[in-house]
Amino acid sequence: MKFNKKQLLSEIEIQTALSGGPGGQHVNKTETKVIISWDFLNSQAINQNQKQQLSKALSSHITNANLIKVSSAKTRSQHKNKADAILKLEQLINEALKTRKKRKKTKPSKLAKLKRLKAKQKQSEKKSLRQKPKL
Repeated sequence: MKFNKKQLLSEIEIQTALSGGPGGQHVNKTETKVIISWDFLNSQAINQNQKQQLSKALSSHITNANLIKVSSAKTRSQHKNKADAILKLEQLINEALKTRKKRKKTKPSKLAKLKRLKAKQKQSEKKSLRQKPKL
């Protein structure tokens, strides 16, 4: 299913933060980590059906305020992290909106059933040989 990317980009809220990890003084001074928040329930980029699909599929990414949050701190550049976070969000949405094929139920073949029954019979025989003989 498709969604309106331009509308999505206008609806997202971008925040920056200090990113952790190695880097010394540079890491402590610059806000390179990018956090993107998107209120998908009030969005015009997707329809009502898609909103329901997203709420089911992305429940781990949804906050109590019904925001989908994605962050990126891969690089030392805020611009690259912003592009990466937007790409992550788009991929999340695309993956959640994919229609899954239903699994066809299959039955075990006759040969598989026979093998299973023979194995059970063999195991039963082993256990019966362990018992004390009846007199």
